[in-house]
Amino acid sequence: MILIHTPSPKEVAAYLALFRAALPQQQFVSLEQLDQPEAVEYVITWGPPPALFAGLPKLKAVFALGAGVDKLLARDDLSPAAPIYRLLDGGMAPQMVEYVRFGVLSYQRHMDIYRRQQMAGVWKMLAPRLPGEVRVGVLGLGEIGRAVAQALAADGYQVSGWSRTPRQVPGVDCLFGDEGLDELLAGSDVLACVLPSTSETQGLLNASRLAALPEGAMLINAGRGDLLDEHALLYQLDNGHLRCAQLDVFASEPLPTGHRLWQHPAVTVTPHIAAITLRQQAVEQIAANLARLAAGQDGLGLVLRARGY
Repeated sequence: MILIHTPSPKEVAAYLALFRAALPQQQFVSLEQLDQPEAVEYVITWGPPPALFAGLPKLKAVFALGAGVDKLLARDDLSPAAPIYRLLDGGMAPQMVEYVRFGVLSYQRHMDIYRRQQMAGVWKMLAPRLPGEVRVGVLGLGEIGRAVAQALAADGYQVSGWSRTPRQVPGVDCLFGDEGLDELLAGSDVLACVLPSTSETQGLLNASRLAALPEGAMLINAGRGDLLDEHALLYQLDNGHLRCAQLDVFASEPLPTGHRLWQHPAVTVTPHIAAITLRQQAVEQIAANLARLAAGQDGLGLVLRARGY
């Protein structure tokens, strides 16, 4: 038996229909339909309720309906021995490319400045800037980060990428480790973060690293909210060191009413929509993984707990 749960009943119903069509030989149930917890072998979920896993004695593995698994790893009701599989893409990479490309293009064409000029009633043309004159640093070179970096390089931007360990991405200057991070920050007119939340990335974009960005730089954070010191970002925006920010993720979500980021003239806020899991792609990937496990093969997207992703 396979349990499907998300906080949205409509979404659960949609996933049930898709999975039942994809794997008619399997039994899929929602939490409301579950009458035999001891029969559940797999859980497909996003945002599971507290203590859910503790009541599933024969659980073999958990499939996350997303790329981020930090909240699953922090659960005290999920055995450390239980495998967790994350989506390698699920249709998210093209969306993330669009989101980051939108921010970089807005920076290149001065759209953030023109918005502020509009609010002030100022008519002033700024000198054009070519893509090749803009240096973009991408933090995170996993499946999604690689797609972002390569797309921007194809657009003509000067693209560098950073990862914890060495990577090779065609057309991208790849850096790694602490020294590589320092080099990337110093050479990024736009810093785009698509990193997951792990013990090594939490707080990565602190006051000193934000200050290390060139004067007039832009920050795009579409990774996780706990990577960024929001107060330090506001300080750098207020003093003019950073020109603007485009933020999709936050330390507390939804972003609290009254938070300064809502009204800051140099900040664009979006409600965690940079890359949303597309149901059909997610179902195809998880269904293929279930078939691999049934055939005695290794599943794809296995989370390495020591790394946090």
